[in-house]
Amino acid sequence: MSNLIYLYGLVPTEEMEKESLSNLTGFDGKSSIYSLPIGDITAIVCALPADDYNAATIETKLNQDMEWLQNKAFHHHETITALHQQYTFIPLKFCTIYEDTANLYETIRSNEKQLNDSFQTLHASEEWTLKIYCNEQKLRESIKQSDPEIEKQKEEIAKLPRGRQFFEKKKIDSLVGKQLDQEKDRFGETLHRLVKDVATNYTVKKNWNKDMTGLKEEMVWNSAYLVPKEKVENFINIILRFEKEQADTVWRIEATGPWPAYHFSDFSQSEAKSYANNS
Repeated sequence: MSNLIYLYGLVPTEEMEKESLSNLTGFDGKSSIYSLPIGDITAIVCALPADDYNAATIETKLNQDMEWLQNKAFHHHETITALHQQYTFIPLKFCTIYEDTANLYETIRSNEKQLNDSFQTLHASEEWTLKIYCNEQKLRESIKQSDPEIEKQKEEIAKLPRGRQFFEKKKIDSLVGKQLDQEKDRFGETLHRLVKDVATNYTVKKNWNKDMTGLKEEMVWNSAYLVPKEKVENFINIILRFEKEQADTVWRIEATGPWPAYHFSDFSQSEAKSYANNS
């Protein structure tokens, strides 16, 4: 069988002509990554043996081999990060694989204008992410101590018979829980409103659970921003000022970047067609 093509991402051809592709190892750990010019756009790819990387094999690996998945996902991320540091780069999803060059050429050609527009936008901008974590126990205690209504109810409950105290305390716990959720949302949305005006585009994403983050704190906000390069310093300073104003240990704010534009290339999200793309 002929080789398959693993697509890492896309680069303006004129940039490839000015700076040669670094020597990078391919997805299989054996082959080398190479460039494939398609008019004004160059694809960064590697060849994969069809017998080892067909659709059925990829699906099995994705679903049953966690070590393989972690190693390959790390390779994909590291390679894209390296390419992003060299070029104006549109990254593709993990395991975007084409059966032949004809299918890849057709996809690129049919999206050529959209891709060139994306290059222009990405060349002048950077992707930054914002994640906020909360020490829920400390926030819960803060709410209990700062809300006069809750303090009043606690004093009244202390005077009640022991049997009734249990049910009344449950009501307070429910009230605190609602305020807890409201405060988490308020905190994230407040900072988001401040920084989104600096960005040309943004997306609010699903929060990760503790199994994914490996942290004790709960993630309460997760967003990404496309920020013009001349406004990045302003973006960071807004976050630093906001963080300084909190002066407590309830919240932890993480702003990181610049990242490859995972979230702000329509092509990378929806237009790439490959048999493994939906695995």
